[in-house]
Amino acid sequence: MNAVVPLSRKEKAGKRLVGSLRNAAKTPRGMIPKVRRPKFDFADSGDSLPRYWWDNDPVKTLLLAALSASFPAGERFFIDSVRHYQDRITDPELKKAVKGFIGQEAHHSREHDLMNGFLQERGVDLARLDREIQGFMNWMRKNLSPERQLAHTVAVEHFTALMAEEFLLKYDALEQMDPRMAPIWAWHAIEESEHKAGAFDVYKAIGGSEFTRVTEMMLVSIMFPLFSTIHLVQLMKEDGQLGNVKSWLGAVNYMWGKPGVFRKLLPSYFKFYSPNFHPWNHDARDLVEKAKKKWLGDWA
Repeated sequence: MNAVVPLSRKEKAGKRLVGSLRNAAKTPRGMIPKVRRPKFDFADSGDSLPRYWWDNDPVKTLLLAALSASFPAGERFFIDSVRHYQDRITDPELKKAVKGFIGQEAHHSREHDLMNGFLQERGVDLARLDREIQGFMNWMRKNLSPERQLAHTVAVEHFTALMAEEFLLKYDALEQMDPRMAPIWAWHAIEESEHKAGAFDVYKAIGGSEFTRVTEMMLVSIMFPLFSTIHLVQLMKEDGQLGNVKSWLGAVNYMWGKPGVFRKLLPSYFKFYSPNFHPWNHDARDLVEKAKKKWLGDWA
């Protein structure tokens, strides 16, 4: 009769890890990002659009403007990082998801480019920010391995999905915006949620390193807020609003105090560092469906 050998502490931990990985979320079958082709006519807004079109607040408005300036160059980088591995994808479902991801990101880049041009004409210097972001993207293309470039996309996509689901779609930010500007942000947020696992699933499919994934998120967690803050300060200074204490304090309270929309993102953000993390651990489909009915209309 064979004796039963008790498992060591290390072996028990290994079994728990394997079990947790087996129970990790996956992208739902059939969750293929829909490529929509909306055309937002910013020219119709003309001079009647308020200068501060989100809650009549300089900090809130110029923060979104700064983020929008980063989208065209950033999303082209995301597309390239995923497309690099496209030929290595064998799963038919993931192939379709990758095409949807690329299609959605391409249209995000196009529409935000048009919006940025509209804001540029109204005196918000986003072209300079776009050049700075494009320069940084080019530096990463030249100096980072394809795997780390894809890990960068995975990390930023986690940020944007959280901001889309837990910020723009969950709270009243869209309702506070001018109705001519809210639809583009609603559309972008909805599609960020729809394709939030695209780059991640590709990264897993090609056997991407966990060390690279986690360390790239650490770097992104410094760079993303740093660049966003620098660009916001620059825009506030150029707009003569740098000393607007009321706007700064109101925005800080909104983000970190009450309701504290960024503060409430932290638990979901930290889940990224778990070995069984998957973007669909957080299923926001109900929230997205409500937003689609409200904001997308016939092209939902």
